[in-house]
Amino acid sequence: MDGRHKARRALLQDLFACTFSGVSLDRIEFPEHTAELQAILEELPELDIEIQSAAPERPLSQIAKLDLAIMRLIMFESKHKETPKKVLVDEAIELAKAYGGDSSAKFMNGVLAKLLLS
Repeated sequence: MDGRHKARRALLQDLFACTFSGVSLDRIEFPEHTAELQAILEELPELDIEIQSAAPERPLSQIAKLDLAIMRLIMFESKHKETPKKVLVDEAIELAKAYGGDSSAKFMNGVLAKLLLS
């Protein structure tokens, strides 16, 4: 497993914990991600607006929490790093297959392809 994939998995875990489990930044599992995690948390409103615009038929409250965390992570990375958009969509699909539900990968592909590849 490549180091960037491992880092994204760890960041995803901490993002999920902070946004949906009430874990504070000083108690995250991977403290080396604190600065990036703080930046993601600060941008959540903007990220959520973009995600909602690509999936208007499904309110954020109806999106699986893990799927939402993956999309937030990938959208943040698309704005702040030089990672190719196609790579980010593929990474989101892989994370969704590993951690999400049966339809997560398909949903992720549709939303992120619309946001990043069109």
